[in-house]
Parts: sequence; structure tokens; C-alpha cells
Amino acid sequence: MDFQRAQEIVASSLEYEVTYNGVSVWIDQLHNDEKTATVHLRRSLEERSEVAISELKEEYLVH
Repeated sequence: MDFQRAQEIVASSLEYEVTYNGVSVWIDQLHNDEKTATVHLRRSLEERSEVAISELKEEYLVH
């Protein structure tokens, strides 16, 4: 994923499926370096990690 798409997802009122290493995450914060973000696992609000935005994947849900 690139920084611009990450910004769009964070700013959106819609819910997007984003994964990091195959695990579903929420993007908590985008950092000023435009390369990293703080995320947490959808099932665990306490466990946060700083990750490379390029390693985040937007999953497309089939309805």
C-alpha cells in the first residue's frame, strides 16, 4: 500500500479490510515520515506495532 491510499482509508467513514502479514489490522496513526504507521490487531486493542506502510495490504471483500 502507498501513503496516499493509507490516508484515504484512515479518513474514510467506510470500513476497509487491511492486513499486515496476513493478519487483519486497524491503522491507528500514519507517521510524518510517510513510510510507517502504527497499527493494532483487530482483536487486540492493547497490542500496537509500528510497521512499514508498504507492507500493509488492502483486501478486497467479495459480497
